[in-house]
Formats: sequence, structure tokens, C-alpha cells
Amino acid sequence: MRRVAVMGGSCTGKTTVSRRLAATLGVPHVEIDALHHDPGWQEAPAELLQTRVRAALDSAPDGWVADGNYRSKLGSLVLERADTVVHLEPPFRVAFWRALRRTIVRTITREELWNGNREQIRHLFTRYWIPWWVLQTHRHYAREIPQRVAEHPHLELVHLKTPRELAELLDSIEPWAARV
Repeated sequence: MRRVAVMGGSCTGKTTVSRRLAATLGVPHVEIDALHHDPGWQEAPAELLQTRVRAALDSAPDGWVADGNYRSKLGSLVLERADTVVHLEPPFRVAFWRALRRTIVRTITREELWNGNREQIRHLFTRYWIPWWVLQTHRHYAREIPQRVAEHPHLELVHLKTPRELAELLDSIEPWAARV
């Protein structure tokens, strides 16, 4: 486990888990959201996003942990280079509550997300509102990710649904990572 793709729907904990895994493994964390969202909430076109992601992964030959999905723009770029997929699938109620809480807090505090972008009040209750996105896509990702992994037989799939399963994974990695 040196090249890890962390996947899941919105608000499933991808970035948090990726940071912890990267720190445990001693490899860089590649946050694909940060490569995708340019200033002013402009989305990087597919070709540019692929170039950015490829450069980030290639700059870490000893391993990396990348989080994000973006199948429509990246295709299998990350999965072809990964050796492991960590699929995060907490219950819908957990992901929805995280989305609601996170969006409200970020809107109030004006926390910068990526490249100067911040949650905006005008996105509340529109299709850009993250809780709405979670409502629309949670089941889709639960079905799609295992199918995508099955297309790449070289990948090890680690499917996590609870915080305890995550803790067990991190505990199992720490002694191994220290030997590498």
C-alpha cells in the first residue's frame, strides 16, 4: 500500500482519511479537489486536470495518497497508477449531517477551500449546495466505486463503513510503514 486512491461520495471523509493515511505512510497527499477548482469556482477542463494530476502523482515515485473521484474528467488515470483503493462509505445519515454542518460552518466562517474559493450563501438550496449533492449521489458512489475497482484487477480494495474500521486500518499500517 504505497499508491492509494481514496474514493467515496461527498462528505464521506476522503480528505481527512487521505491526510491521515499519507502521514502514516510517509507519502504526499494529493487533494484532487484543489487541482480541479481554480479561482472563482472555475473548473479545470479535463485535459488540464489530467495534466495536473499526472504531474502530482509522477512527482511522488515512492508513493502517494490521492483523494477524489472525477471519473468524467480523469477516467482511470488514478486507478491505473494506484495499488490500493480505500472506498469510504459511511451511512447516508452520517454523510448528509457532515455536509449540512460543514457547509453551514464554512459559509459562516468564510473558510477558504481551494484557490481562494469559499462556500457562498447564494449556493444554499441550489444544485451547488453540497447537502443536495450528497442526497443526489450517495447511493450512486456506493454502487459505482466497487464496479470501477473491479475493472482494475491489480487493485486491492479496502472498503470502510465505520470509524472503527478506519482506526483498525491505520493501526495495521503503522508497523508496516515503519519498516519501509
